[in-house]
Amino acid sequence: MSKHPITIMKKSIATVYVGVDVAKATLQVHLQGRQFEVANTPAGHKKLSQQLHKVPHTQVVCEATGGYEQGLVEALHQAHLPVSVVNPAQVRAAAQAQGQRAKSDRIDAALLTDYGQRFQPKPTPPVSAVQRQLVALTLWLQQLITAQATAKTQAEHHQAPFVRVQHQALLAHYQTQIQAIETELQKLLQQDTALAQRVETLDAIKGIGQRTALIVLAHFPELGQLNRQQVAALAGLAPWTRESGTMKGKCCIGGGRPEVRLALYMASLSAVKSNPILREFYLRLRGKGKLAKVALTAVMRKLLVYMNHELKAWATPPQPKSEVQQKP
Repeated sequence: MSKHPITIMKKSIATVYVGVDVAKATLQVHLQGRQFEVANTPAGHKKLSQQLHKVPHTQVVCEATGGYEQGLVEALHQAHLPVSVVNPAQVRAAAQAQGQRAKSDRIDAALLTDYGQRFQPKPTPPVSAVQRQLVALTLWLQQLITAQATAKTQAEHHQAPFVRVQHQALLAHYQTQIQAIETELQKLLQQDTALAQRVETLDAIKGIGQRTALIVLAHFPELGQLNRQQVAALAGLAPWTRESGTMKGKCCIGGGRPEVRLALYMASLSAVKSNPILREFYLRLRGKGKLAKVALTAVMRKLLVYMNHELKAWATPPQPKSEVQQKP
């Protein structure tokens, strides 16, 4: 009797997507066709986690809301529940493609569930405590630097002696705060050897200082793990065109992570002066008639790609030499 191989068919486990519309005070939840609301507080996060544990194979889908979702995402990770933080613009575009123009918390929660079922977004990985602290510190540092720069431009307009004195005190206060933040960042680097080495690797590039390296790594933790096209796209530096028929448009950039672009813009201004390779690249583009901002954007993209390459080289362990290469 001939034997036939037995084929075992594995049943695919269906993921139950749970849309959660995040507001400042509340979370509107759409779970298996029913809706309920919980508070956007630690107690509400715990209640929601308990509800989700009762349903096998759930995955929460919520939008990036500028910070209101952070407590929820952290609580779900601690409860070992997968969650995808998706781009609000993509969810809205998917809704409009279906002719859905109305908008409310209940509608948005249902749309997030539908978005999960249609596009099956990957779960957002948890963020380490060091990374969260790095993001918080660098965001505050950028706000202080922006406020200090604005205050400096206003200095020459103050005529009253009292106002001038107070203005100088304000500038001194900003500088003290900036120094305090940078001290905290140094403490953070001492706690995390890998982060310190990544910062050191980027700091070695001409035009990239430690401050820029910290800001980029805070908002672009994937740097060094992606290819050149992916890093350019995530930073919003990948050119895209808008053309139709006889209408020929120019290439534009947009989207991505504005904090990274701002840091790279300031770094590129320095790089075209101090980095001979990037300076030559910039001047070559200008010689071809490119606008200054277009050439500088190209420098930003080239600089980011090189930063990604250097971090990849740092992370790759050295390969053992072959017997032919080794000295006797």
